[in-house]
Amino acid sequence: MWWGWLAAPPSSSPTTNPTKTRRTWAKSNRNCTGPATAKPGDTKEPGEGGGKGGTPPQNCGRLSVALRYAYGSQQLVVRILRALDLPAKDANGFSDPYVKIYLLPDRKKKFQTKVHRKTLNPVFDETFSFGVPFGELPARRLHFSVYDFDRFSRHDLIGQVVLDNLLEAAERGPDVPIWRDIVEGSGEKADLGEVNFSLCYLPTAGRLTVTVIRASNLRAMDLTGYSDPYVKASLMAEGRRLKKRKTSIKKNTLNPSYNEALVFDVPHESVHHVSLTIAVVDYDCIGHNEVIGLCRVGSDAEGPGREHWAQMLANPRKPIEHWHTLVEEKALGLAAKGSARDKPSVVVEPVGPD
Repeated sequence: MWWGWLAAPPSSSPTTNPTKTRRTWAKSNRNCTGPATAKPGDTKEPGEGGGKGGTPPQNCGRLSVALRYAYGSQQLVVRILRALDLPAKDANGFSDPYVKIYLLPDRKKKFQTKVHRKTLNPVFDETFSFGVPFGELPARRLHFSVYDFDRFSRHDLIGQVVLDNLLEAAERGPDVPIWRDIVEGSGEKADLGEVNFSLCYLPTAGRLTVTVIRASNLRAMDLTGYSDPYVKASLMAEGRRLKKRKTSIKKNTLNPSYNEALVFDVPHESVHHVSLTIAVVDYDCIGHNEVIGLCRVGSDAEGPGREHWAQMLANPRKPIEHWHTLVEEKALGLAAKGSARDKPSVVVEPVGPD
């Protein structure tokens, strides 16, 4: 059995106060100052060995993983075991840590552990697999990012670990844990994910169809490490929302598939003066639904949003599919600029509550 030693965490691990059931959302100012008690790259648990004199290097705790390579299926199997001595990011003296993992240089495919609440010594014990040919292993590196989960704001990056020499590490065997110092992050932000949809406009019918295909690598909004996402498309003109359409809700996933068509009636004379705001939203059956991220397409949008809209207009009756990166609402210019005298009036239909 792999890594049976996980059942015995170190006695120095602080325990969570069970009477603390309400989280304090204010962030503390504690930085990564914990000393490293083992040499970088060793396989010993912290405390088994120590440095000789001098000032110990500063770090953000330690991360333990183990690797094996499945030659038959050409899979690199990565087990994220646990972390020790993480810095407290919350005012209650704890953090809510989770780990994201990439096989560099590819950052499109990533995995994420579950969130562990109110602990500085989480035991993850989760396994992930990357398909990689044996001959490519020497050129690949594993990138681990340790985050502090926050329900109401952007997740905080605690620190990072980059593991190279993957073939050598995998040949140590799955029962040999690899310990690495977690290096303080350099301003990396938790990404919000991407959404994939197509646009198709029929000029004669005055019909705009948005087919929401899928989303990927969404930000986890729930403590399970997942979200319950749906997509909401809003037709905008002159800063006003004219109409909205929604997809179904997909439960417990960060990579939902929809393949759902959202249809809007847009007269041909108005198509150059409207835009679409696409929002990926986390459904909450108890509290308020939370926006994960947004993108915008239209003649007055920026970058990929304008390009996608222009391709749709240049290819009537043909679905044009693009991926769009999600951003926060404050980073998105939602209001269409310009004078109402220069634009045809658009009949505004009543819009119900979100």
